[in-house]
Amino acid sequence: MTAAIGDGCGAPVEVVFTHALLGEACTAQAVGGTPVRLPVQSWLRDADAADRLLLRHCAGPTLDVGCGPGRLTAELTAAGHLALGIDVVPEAVRRARARGASALRRDVFAPVPAEGRWETALLADGNIGIGGDPVALLRRLRDVVAPSGRIVVEIGAPGTASGSRPTRIACACTTSGYFAWARLGMDLLHETAARAGLVVRAVDRYDARWCAVLGPAT
Repeated sequence: MTAAIGDGCGAPVEVVFTHALLGEACTAQAVGGTPVRLPVQSWLRDADAADRLLLRHCAGPTLDVGCGPGRLTAELTAAGHLALGIDVVPEAVRRARARGASALRRDVFAPVPAEGRWETALLADGNIGIGGDPVALLRRLRDVVAPSGRIVVEIGAPGTASGSRPTRIACACTTSGYFAWARLGMDLLHETAARAGLVVRAVDRYDARWCAVLGPAT
């Protein structure tokens, strides 16, 4: 999901995401790029084996940033973690709560509950792209987690192009305005972490998915 707000030209991003969660086919398109179908069904399903392997990196109370309909927040809760999901899309928060997860409508760049005390902040399903600036997002999460905490982030495989491009999403009945979104691949992980005052503690691969664990540099 996204914490970004559209540019005012087109429907609000939250409206289009809501349509997607209600079953409409939805695509994302960066400026100059081709439309790519959003993997909404993978967000709506229950956690799978690869999800559970990724979630093994979450320690203690965990903030799931951009939780969407809550499959990972719910899985953490079922495993005995104190977990909270945040998302800017009301329908996503409603669905997360319906599957037993604690969730709030909240922008990660606004105040969040228990700032500075979370043991883990989770950025899965491409949510390193929130806000269009991975360094700024990671710096924000460095303040959200405890001094001994960690940030678990899903990243692109080696060779994945990194960078920020204005993006919009569209369903059958409407299109959003452009909003800032980013991608981060393995090749720029260490440089990006260092710029955010973080170090890379671990990197893992689960099937086609790559995951890194970051912690404060000092």
